[in-house]
Amino acid sequence: MALKIAQVTELINNIANVIQNNKEFLTELDSAIGDGDHGINMSKGFKAVKEKLTTAKINTVGDILKTTGMALVSNVGGASGPLYGTAFMKASSLVNKEEVNINDFIDMFQAAIDGVKMRGKANRGDKTMLDALEPALDVLREAKANGLDDITALENMKNEALKGVEYTKGIIAKKGRASYLGERSIGHQDPGATSSYLILNEIYNYVLNNNK
Repeated sequence: MALKIAQVTELINNIANVIQNNKEFLTELDSAIGDGDHGINMSKGFKAVKEKLTTAKINTVGDILKTTGMALVSNVGGASGPLYGTAFMKASSLVNKEEVNINDFIDMFQAAIDGVKMRGKANRGDKTMLDALEPALDVLREAKANGLDDITALENMKNEALKGVEYTKGIIAKKGRASYLGERSIGHQDPGATSSYLILNEIYNYVLNNNK
């Protein structure tokens, strides 16, 4: 896995399309336990990302991620904008170069999670996006440590993220609007964990389709 500037830009645009295609699904999930605007906000934010990337001055992969993060912070309401925006901006600081590989991605992923935890004051098990992100990063690290190829490692990553989404159905929300529901939040999957899975799944799909 080695993605150049043009490929990372294409990947971000693909992620934006995936979010747009799942806007109603994400909003439906959020309507059950939150404000009902996760899909709408995420779609609006990534639409702004696509527009910004057409005009921004891009010299490195970090520039792409920084532009993405800033657009999300500026255009996404609720908690999603600050959380996802911070994730992309924290990741951007690590890749001041024109190409990234799987090891860069692991470092970026860790920085993104650290940013989410700092901004959201949440932890794994709180029924948030971290329940998809942290386990996904863990198995990605494990896969590379065990010598697995990049495609298999990324496949393990996205599969673990999906397990994390399923896990959120069985736990009580401890953060955000959903936390007000207490035990009534059990049985519903977390919208943020779901959108996180969708993003990681698209990263896997993109690398898979561009590795032939």
